[in-house]
Amino acid sequence: MTSVGNKIEPNPIEQLQLKKYKETGDQSILLSLYEPYMELVFGVCLKYLNNRDDAHDAVINIYEELIEKVKKYEIDYFRAWLYQLSKNHCLMILRRKKVYLQEFKDGFMDLSDDAHPGAALLKETQLQLMEHCIEQLNTQQKLSIQLFYLQDKCYLEIASMTEQEVGKVKSHIQNGRRNLKICMEKQATA
Repeated sequence: MTSVGNKIEPNPIEQLQLKKYKETGDQSILLSLYEPYMELVFGVCLKYLNNRDDAHDAVINIYEELIEKVKKYEIDYFRAWLYQLSKNHCLMILRRKKVYLQEFKDGFMDLSDDAHPGAALLKETQLQLMEHCIEQLNTQQKLSIQLFYLQDKCYLEIASMTEQEVGKVKSHIQNGRRNLKICMEKQATA
């Protein structure tokens, strides 16, 4: 952004890079546009997510979002647009975590053992059901679910450990969660 009088003008170099990327789809152009702002994006993500590993994952995921979103939108001020995109990305992560945690609590009824005489037995039954359903997942989903939820590994760590792309890891976790929920619902009604 350059300032002319009191009016802020779009950065002509960034505008040229955006135009060139839209025309060619050359990701090296997009990367050269994104790299100077990676620290800004990391800072925004760290502020919202309060976790360095999650913030690093988000920086990578935001770049992946850029590949398509930059083509769709008319962007005058890339820095401001990227800041907003980063903020929205983090808020969506927090929303998904909140929804998942609520589903987890609802699904497993967070009961204390003294709330009801059969509460401990019910909780144990539900945990056994979950273990059974985890075993029913395909190998990649099972491994990803176990590493992410039971060993608190981040996407990058799982990708490194399993020698897969981060996008594949995210897909395995998402599909694994869905299949786990379906299995548990079927078993509960059976």
